[in-house]
Amino acid sequence: MMILASTAIIYGALVAMMQRDMKKLVAYSSVSHMGYVMLGIFAYNLQGVSGGILQMFNHGIVTGALFLIVGLIYERRHTRMIADFGGIARVMPIYAALFSIFTLASIGLPGTNGFIGEFLILVGAFTSHYRIAAVVGAFGIILGAAYMLWLYQRVIFNPMVIKENEKLTDLSLREVVTLLPLLVLVFWIGFYPDPFLNMLNASVQHLIEPLQAFQAATGP
Repeated sequence: MMILASTAIIYGALVAMMQRDMKKLVAYSSVSHMGYVMLGIFAYNLQGVSGGILQMFNHGIVTGALFLIVGLIYERRHTRMIADFGGIARVMPIYAALFSIFTLASIGLPGTNGFIGEFLILVGAFTSHYRIAAVVGAFGIILGAAYMLWLYQRVIFNPMVIKENEKLTDLSLREVVTLLPLLVLVFWIGFYPDPFLNMLNASVQHLIEPLQAFQAATGP
């Protein structure tokens, strides 16, 4: 299972990096993120399993927000191809700001929810008997930063060479309010994850105690 988890992390990241469609890139990034979930769960310790469960919740928040981000720009341009954009920050500054926050949460910037989940998963994997898988997971974070920041750079900061992009309108109040709850959760979990982890700890401890007792009696 650790081999499958490590493969999913790297394979999903590499395939995401090669996508030309924004929605497909976000979709393939989910393969990589689910690899981290598997890595944490099969570490079979409190940090890893708690991190894996929390990361499933985080993935729903951040990837859901990114799909909304893609959908908002698609409604305006009726295309999801990365090459059809560039320089969006000039005409859609609010969109660019929200896009940047969810992008950084996806790659696990400290202070966002993605960091808490990935950190616990890697700690759990490293303190178990799967340190090589933890190293692979750490390398996957670098690849995740590469494809997400490259996407953001091409869509938001590249020169605006397509005239249709000059007529784009920024997010409306309704669209901002739609994204606001997800934005709150990104920073709430990022700065104060205790309420979420406390809900998990008792169940996770009950789950892993029999296995830890078996390992103590028989060896790893």
